[in-house]
Amino acid sequence: MKRSGKTKEKYSYQIVLRPEPEGGYTVVVPSLPGCVTYGRTVEEANRMAEDAIRGYLESVRKTKEHFPTEDHGNIIATATVTM
Repeated sequence: MKRSGKTKEKYSYQIVLRPEPEGGYTVVVPSLPGCVTYGRTVEEANRMAEDAIRGYLESVRKTKEHFPTEDHGNIIATATVTM
C-alpha cells in the first residue's frame, strides 16, 4: 500500500447547538456561512456537525479556496429586552 506522504490536518470550529421545540438540536457553525445541520440528541448533533463541516471543507477544497479559519473570539451571550 502506497502512502501519499501527506499528513492530514485538523481543523477546529466552534458550533452552536440550539434546542428545538419539537425536540432535537439545530447546529450552526458561525465561522462557516450556511453550515447548518440537525441532530436528535447532543451526541448525534455533534456527529452531524463534524460531517457537515467535513462536507463544507471538501466543497471549499474543490473550488481551490482557502479553508475558512475559526474565529476563537466568539462570545455566546444572552441579551434580555423589555418591551
